[in-house]
Amino acid sequence: MPVRAGFADIDITPPIGTRKIGWIKEIISTEVADPLFARVAVFESGENRAAFVQLDTLLVSAVQTADIRQRIEKTHRFPGRAIMVSATHNHAGPAVEGGVDFPRDEAYVETLTTKIVQAFGEALAGMQNAEIGASSVFEWRISHNRRVVMRDGTVKTHGAFADPNALCLEGPIDPEVGVLAARGGDGQLLGLLVNFSCHPTHHGGDTVLSGGYPGVLARTMKSRGCPVTLFFNGAAGNLHTSDPAAGGADMGMEAAGMALAEDASAALAKMSFSGDIRVASVSRLISLPYRTPTDAEIHGTIRGAQRFIDPAIYDRGMARLVEMIRKQGAQPAEVQVISVGPYTYAGVPAEYFVQHGLRIKEESYPRHALVISCTNGMVGYVPHTDAFRRGGYETTFSYGSKLAPEAGDMLADAAIELIRDR
Repeated sequence: MPVRAGFADIDITPPIGTRKIGWIKEIISTEVADPLFARVAVFESGENRAAFVQLDTLLVSAVQTADIRQRIEKTHRFPGRAIMVSATHNHAGPAVEGGVDFPRDEAYVETLTTKIVQAFGEALAGMQNAEIGASSVFEWRISHNRRVVMRDGTVKTHGAFADPNALCLEGPIDPEVGVLAARGGDGQLLGLLVNFSCHPTHHGGDTVLSGGYPGVLARTMKSRGCPVTLFFNGAAGNLHTSDPAAGGADMGMEAAGMALAEDASAALAKMSFSGDIRVASVSRLISLPYRTPTDAEIHGTIRGAQRFIDPAIYDRGMARLVEMIRKQGAQPAEVQVISVGPYTYAGVPAEYFVQHGLRIKEESYPRHALVISCTNGMVGYVPHTDAFRRGGYETTFSYGSKLAPEAGDMLADAAIELIRDR
């Protein structure tokens, strides 16, 4: 079926002095290294429409997602249920949500939402007949599993093999770089969707605002003739640019973004394009169980517990967290699936472990599935079941890790079922 596509981006760089998020503690920004963006891609095939909104932020909440969808639907008459809103999980961005010791920046969030609606209108206005191509390459240099298994069976996140008790890495990475491209009738690129799994944490702990390596990727591809490049972070909850096997060596933000640009260019070079594709969108709201925390979990003394930055931050928020779990009972989570031609994107609202992402990809065959984390909300870390036995930062009970071990498979089950049924 003939397809139309439109792309747009808009600068969402916060003013200096805006509170940052992504390092647990409060940090106030003092400079801007490079701009942050919101990016939009809209697709239409017959009566079917679907869209992606990508933000250079740490996360997007379910409440903010609903607000973005409602405003777009009201302003542009585009069905909100067919819009997937994702964050790149950039740690060097503004406080779009609060932490234990600080609130979210309400003024910034309002400005951000207004700009997203504006950019969405620009993407719609720029829609044109298009051809779609898709191809994947594999990248081994950027992403590494950051969880080191120790000889006693526990895990240290960002562990080091200089430690005589280190044994091995706990798991795999996902090396796939999935690239979908849209080009106009003149053969010129309209935009790209690039999917890869790896934490973008550069500048997370300092006072600098940045778009991270996804920003470098988009900027580099723009210099190569692609107006807008959306970056979708995959199941990267336990993946990082620092390599435990190399003493924690990090490829660096610029190098990582440039490497992904080379990968995207390589994928483009081997693509075939078609103007006759299918677009579809479907979603489901599921309910995820919380953990019933033990005293040892609450106090951070359980075997394998690993609190980062400042353990006192965990303690200050613990009473509120336990009360929230008691009152709420379960965590709502939206799973959304959007198909654009050869690729089917499964969006999950979590820092999702790579094991779950690989399972979705494998069990969705023959559909070519790609996973997008930090999408339509954020429920926190969702490790694979075995990780809870070993511990580590990502399983340590906190606002960022509060779900029961079965939550990851429940999200995967929902995604696989939606993909198979579409």
